[in-house]
Amino acid sequence: MNLSLLKKMLPGLIPLLIFILADEIWGTMVGLYVALGFGIAEFLFYYIKDKIIDRFILLDTLLLVALGGISIAFENDLFFKVKPALIEAILLAVIAFSLWGPKNILMAMSERYMGELQLDPMQEKSMRNNMVAVFWITVLHIVLVLYSAFYMSKEAWFFISGGLYYIFFGLFFAFMLLKNRLMNRRYKNEEWFPIVNSEGKVLGKAPRSVCHDGKSMLLHPVVHLHIFDKSGKLYLQKRSMKKDTQPGKWDTSVGGHISPGETVARALVRESLEELGLNGFVPRFLGSYVWESSRERELVNSFSTVTEIAPVINRDEIDEGRFWSIQEIRNNLGKEVFTPNFENEFMKFFAQNVR
Repeated sequence: MNLSLLKKMLPGLIPLLIFILADEIWGTMVGLYVALGFGIAEFLFYYIKDKIIDRFILLDTLLLVALGGISIAFENDLFFKVKPALIEAILLAVIAFSLWGPKNILMAMSERYMGELQLDPMQEKSMRNNMVAVFWITVLHIVLVLYSAFYMSKEAWFFISGGLYYIFFGLFFAFMLLKNRLMNRRYKNEEWFPIVNSEGKVLGKAPRSVCHDGKSMLLHPVVHLHIFDKSGKLYLQKRSMKKDTQPGKWDTSVGGHISPGETVARALVRESLEELGLNGFVPRFLGSYVWESSRERELVNSFSTVTEIAPVINRDEIDEGRFWSIQEIRNNLGKEVFTPNFENEFMKFFAQNVR
């Protein structure tokens, strides 16, 4: 639930307050008539003011009229007092359908106001977690409203029906604010990756540890460069033992993550210069594909080049590097010599006779 929805619920509380005040002065039946009249007048005020019928306010007013009318007819204010629980029960049904049904209604409603703004996977997950929390807060509040309507004073019922709901959400939002601040502090000095879809469109960004935790499986882009010499040998680098993935194995000539706001071309040049001191080469695009391991998902943008420049390895990134013949590579496939990603990519592009 967002703040705009909470604001829309606020006008529905005013007839309840009017009922309490009128009941104290003139009695229950007069209080019902006054609250009912005020609710209708309030609906007309918002319609004249905004020149549009708000469906939520309309529903709230219709329930007020229906249950208020029943309470007057039966001379029992109980029907009127359960109105907040019925409103929230409808909201609860919408939340439940959005969470566990075939379509997320609340997400669709949010997209109407956000326009072309898209949520990245982390934001969607956070929104879903918030919806689950709102669901259970609403369940608890409905139970309290019904209990107060049957067994507690009108003053206690009014507080529980109105103010307590806002207190619940105030505490929830305060908790989320504190949680977000702690998360931002935790990831402040960490490397961040852009999050993309399978076409490479940027959806957002996330810290490295989240992308590599084996749970989020957030798709993030990388660049690979296969470097051949004039004789057709392929240069491979041996990954540093300091690496958090596949340490000590032979891998693609150049490979690295794309930074937020960085183009594929720029990342390719930067990684080649950082790892092998290579610059001024002419890359040939081989293709893009999604690679998934047990701990991450990458959108790989793969290139090749032919060069006579001897690579100069960065000892902080690579333990060693050398040129391998194609046959030598073939003889070592499947023997834990190479990274799985390299073996997959080697077979994918070598089969097409790409150099």
